[in-house]
Order: sequence, then C-alpha cells, then structure tokens
Amino acid sequence: MLEKLSAIESRYSQMEARLNAPETYADPALAARLNREMTELRPLVETFRRLQAVLETQEEARELLSDPEMKELAQEELEQALEEQEQLEQELKVLLLPRDPNENRDVIMEIRAGVGGEEAALFAHSLYRMYSMYAESRGWRTEIDAINATELGGVKEISFTIEGTGAWSRMKFESGVHRVQRVPETESGGRVHTSTATVAVLPEMEVADVQINPADIEMQVYRSSGAGGQHVNKTSSAVRLIHRPTGTVVECQQERSQFQNRDKAMRILASRLYEAEQAKIVGEYTAERRSQVGSGMRNERIRTYNFPQGRVTDHRIGLTLYKIDSIMNGDLDEVIDALAANDQAERLKAQQS
Repeated sequence: MLEKLSAIESRYSQMEARLNAPETYADPALAARLNREMTELRPLVETFRRLQAVLETQEEARELLSDPEMKELAQEELEQALEEQEQLEQELKVLLLPRDPNENRDVIMEIRAGVGGEEAALFAHSLYRMYSMYAESRGWRTEIDAINATELGGVKEISFTIEGTGAWSRMKFESGVHRVQRVPETESGGRVHTSTATVAVLPEMEVADVQINPADIEMQVYRSSGAGGQHVNKTSSAVRLIHRPTGTVVECQQERSQFQNRDKAMRILASRLYEAEQAKIVGEYTAERRSQVGSGMRNERIRTYNFPQGRVTDHRIGLTLYKIDSIMNGDLDEVIDALAANDQAERLKAQQS
C-alpha cells in the first residue's frame, strides 16, 4: 500500500508544479482539469503525509527509548503514534476504495404511490416533503420535473431533481420500497393502516453521456395539469418523450417553455437509459430501476415508518430510531450515515477477500 501511495503523492506533486507553471495560466482548460484531479486526490495525499509524519515520530521515539531520562516519555509518544498509524491506515484503505463514477452527479428521484390507495399517495407526498427538507438542510436545490397529484393533497407519482455537491453519494441509498404504518386522515375508526410508496434514485446524466438516436424518440406535447384536471398552463408546453426501442416514457411539465421541458426530459431519459445499460453490464435481467422499486408490495420494504410507535426502521442494516417526527422533517443524516458506513464496510470486506 505504501508504494502505491508514494506513487500517488509523486503524481500529485507533479500536477501541483504543473499547475503553478507559467504556461498553465494561458490554458484555462488544463488548469481546470488539474484542479479537478488534485481536488480528488487531496484527501488521500494529505492523509498519506500525516501517516509519513507519524512513522517518522515512531522512529524518533524508538531512538529515545535507550535514553533512561527520556524512556518513559518516548514510550508514551510511541504508543500514541502507533494508535495514530492504525487509524490513518484504516482511513487510507477507505480512500483507496474504487470511486463511484457518479459520485459528484446530481440525482433524479421518482416517488410513486404503491399499495394503499389514497393513503399511499399521501405517504408519497410525505416522502417528497422529507427529501426536499433534507436537501434544503444541506444547501441543495430541488426542482420538480413532473407531478401527478390527487385532490386530497397526495401524489400518485412525482419526479424531481436534486442538485448539489454529494447529492448522489447520499441519496443513492434511498432506492426501494418504503412502508408506512399509521392511522390515515381518512380513517374514522382509528385503525392503523399499512401502505407503501416506491422510491427510485438515478444519477442525472447529460445527453452527451449516453448514445441516443433522435430517430428513436417520439415527442408528444400537452398542457400541464394539476389535481382535478385543472390546467396550470394554457399552452401546450408539457413534453412527453417515448423511447421506442425500450418503451421508456418520460414526462416533464414544470418548466415554462416547451423547449425547457424537452431539454429536461432528454436528461431524464438519458439517466434512465444509462441506468438500464449499467444493469445489463452487471448481468441483471431487468433495469436497476425496476429492481430498486420492486412491485410496491408490503413485504419488499427497505424501511418502515411506524407512527404509533414513533419509530423508523431500516431493514437493510437493522437500524431503528425513535425520532420519526424529526426524520419526516428531513433529519436523515443519522440514517444515511449508517447506510454509508455499512456500504463502506462491505466494500472493504470485498476488497480484502
């Protein structure tokens, strides 16, 4: 590992020198590329340099062990340096894990009401509210792309984009079936109902990232509408794209112009086609999006929100938190941190096996 890290540090130093060279100032594209690569390597290089300093401290402490007057202090310093070495080596193992190629991308999230009728639609809206509040707490921007609302304030389905640093690396863990257990507003007898909503998370791709033949796309335009069929726009600005080879249908209705809606719909289509292609690469029979959301049946859940008990349980890692109100208000960090740590541990285990 040390040999590999030394090579990375040497490469980083070379880029640093090149970035400060006079000829680089005349080439903004080169300077941007160097800055981007150095930003990615910086945490690894800085941690490695801290490890080197700790190893030097150990050598100095070992040399002082033979001095009777300094032995006790040297032994204490050596033990501390050994602990720091173990911690830094673990950090470096994590930093050396293969990077997710989509780590810095924005995300497209799609939430659909599952089992449970109107209560499922109300829960789907609650999930959208939870994610939008979480995004706001992290300084991310949320934009609705398409929504099919119900008259009681729920949503049958909603597609929205979250833009911000780290959006994909955090939100990718939310894919799956979410189950709610609560007394619906429409329930007069006070009985607890169980409903579901499905969540799919896609990295937002640019159209240039995916090969799409324009001849394969059928575009339809229509008027944006809200709950109850009331028209939001009087002009046909909403766009529906149909990708004939795959049957993928994408809609976008929230932008003011047909051109803006088509541009956004093309990016959503690119994201879905990219994800389907990635699923084929890893040998899956169906697109990852379908495996993420399943059929919406109650027994496929990844997380349960139990309102009578005030708890949220993530079934993938066995985590239960009794703070449902704060979680539904966007306080998701504790859950996502635990999922990220579990993912990291599994990748480390796979790397070592």
